[in-house]
Amino acid sequence: MNTALNSLDLRVWLEHIQKLGELDFCLGAKADLEIGAISQLNVKRSNHKALLFDEIPGYSNGYRVITCTTGSKRRLASILRLPDPDSHQALIESLRDKPAQWQSTAHQYSPVQVSDGPVLENTMIGQDVNLLQFPAVQWNKNDGGKYIGTGCSVITKDLESGWVNVGTYRVMLHDKNRVGLMIIPGKHGHIQHAKYIDAKKPFPVVIVLGADPLSYLISGIEVPYEVSELNYMGAILGQSLSVINGDVTGLPFPSAAELVLEGWVYPEDQLPEGPFGEFLGYYTSEASLASVVTVEKVYFRNQPIILGSPPSKPPNDYSYSKSVMRSALLFNSLVASGVPNVQSVWAHEIGGSRMFNVVSIKQKYAGHARQAGHILSQCGVGAYMSRYSIVVDEDIDPSNLNEVMWAVATRSDPVRDIDFIQRGVGSQSDPLSVFNTTKVHFASKAIIDACRPYEYLNNFPKVVDVSKDIEDLVRKKWPNLF
Repeated sequence: MNTALNSLDLRVWLEHIQKLGELDFCLGAKADLEIGAISQLNVKRSNHKALLFDEIPGYSNGYRVITCTTGSKRRLASILRLPDPDSHQALIESLRDKPAQWQSTAHQYSPVQVSDGPVLENTMIGQDVNLLQFPAVQWNKNDGGKYIGTGCSVITKDLESGWVNVGTYRVMLHDKNRVGLMIIPGKHGHIQHAKYIDAKKPFPVVIVLGADPLSYLISGIEVPYEVSELNYMGAILGQSLSVINGDVTGLPFPSAAELVLEGWVYPEDQLPEGPFGEFLGYYTSEASLASVVTVEKVYFRNQPIILGSPPSKPPNDYSYSKSVMRSALLFNSLVASGVPNVQSVWAHEIGGSRMFNVVSIKQKYAGHARQAGHILSQCGVGAYMSRYSIVVDEDIDPSNLNEVMWAVATRSDPVRDIDFIQRGVGSQSDPLSVFNTTKVHFASKAIIDACRPYEYLNNFPKVVDVSKDIEDLVRKKWPNLF
């Protein structure tokens, strides 16, 4: 094991992706709507790059915002310290076995406290705290306010065990020393907060607003209960993290973080928060009361960079990374459930990486396709918010929507090849939850068998397409065209 420490330095990662040709710059965009609009238009381009915003009107030059960090296979692979992939499926293959490895070795990579780091270049304490000097963005016109934290990492601690959790929860700017913190019930941070409420004690919170995007990426996935994301990140890096313990709460944060807020959530201290555009592209809830963090100390580097990651109609800032991560988990779940000959899986961005999932298989026996479709829809990773689960043959790329829908249109019969599941797992984030008359959320599911009928595999019409050997020859002979 490498004993060197990693400080989660965002600037080191930015230098790396700039060399890869994966970084663009934007000067002069306003924090009100313009940064959000540019970011959303950017992610809808093919081969888009990360965007670093500077010279933001109303803020000091050098106080910057970075968006679109996880939106390409090369950037995502670099964040996860995986080999540079040549396709989505290559990235999924390299990722598939990693989560189990990272989880099993996380205990070996406890963070190490250090006394100094770039994050200590500037501090504000008590009455001197002024969050208004940092760029807080109104991402969309119907958002309820400005958000200083979207691609952030919120660090909390369990009252009983001392387990340190890191989660991604949105952070709305209220005033010079208070921010709203929206933690969805059921999340680990919410479970921890509830214990402090029951004990009538203030809840200690540290909010990291900028760091190596690995911090934000891992904060937003399902790391097992009582496994600290700080350890999990160390396992990915093969290096323990160097952290500084805050003077106010004692909570740790990366020593090279860009901007860190430290303070307390006091019992019953709440203010209206939201609405905020959600990851499926809708406003599914109105403004509501949310916890308030009273910030007592701020730590920040010279010319700090805030990591922004707003949801919107997909594809959005982080939908690609969610698709890759969930595709690898779904692939593993199918294999673990006994489905043979799984070729590839893709959780499409258009469904928020949850509602439109596709698996390709090489059919081995009658019923194989239906088996794969039902397990894809109902496995532990896939059941929540799944709506359409599609099974295709091995000649179809699950990530290519044109190919998938061609298979649906030409290989599936609506009466014979669509199965339905009623009263499946739903969510209040589902726009169709408007149909719900109670607080219980159900959702129906469709499984579409878009494979060639098993009994006609040998005499199903042949596909009209360029053969692989001719394709390779043509691409090599006319590289300027392709």
